[in-house]
Amino acid sequence: MEKTFVMLKPGVFQRRIVGEALSRFERKGLKIIALKMMNLTKTLVEAHYAEHKGRDFYEKLVEYTLSGPVIAMILEGDEAIMLVRRLAGATDVRENLPGTIRGDFAAHTRLNIVHASDSPESASREISLFFKPEELCLWEDGNAKWF
Repeated sequence: MEKTFVMLKPGVFQRRIVGEALSRFERKGLKIIALKMMNLTKTLVEAHYAEHKGRDFYEKLVEYTLSGPVIAMILEGDEAIMLVRRLAGATDVRENLPGTIRGDFAAHTRLNIVHASDSPESASREISLFFKPEELCLWEDGNAKWF
């Protein structure tokens, strides 16, 4: 089973769609093994987005991510990284399809409402930034055979 990191950004709170976003991951069969609501520090946001430092959108991205609470979570499932990225939709709102979280709810690329790890390496790095090993709740999913 693959693990991935997902962050629902301040826009999900502003739009009142936290439950809608969470339910899309659950309905796909992904298992939530860690979940917490957080007010992030600038240090954590800058570490999380370090690869983008120096790019034209970096400062606005940091500012937006700090503008309200976020939901940080770890999801687990077969090919979880690919599944989550498909459910989230393209980063560029002009490329989003209806039925994806970004396609249905994101109005502006710079105010992207969900972050999803793009590789196993990114997932591992991001998980370690946001969660301690003891915060993971590993559990047996009795419905796993149906997904």
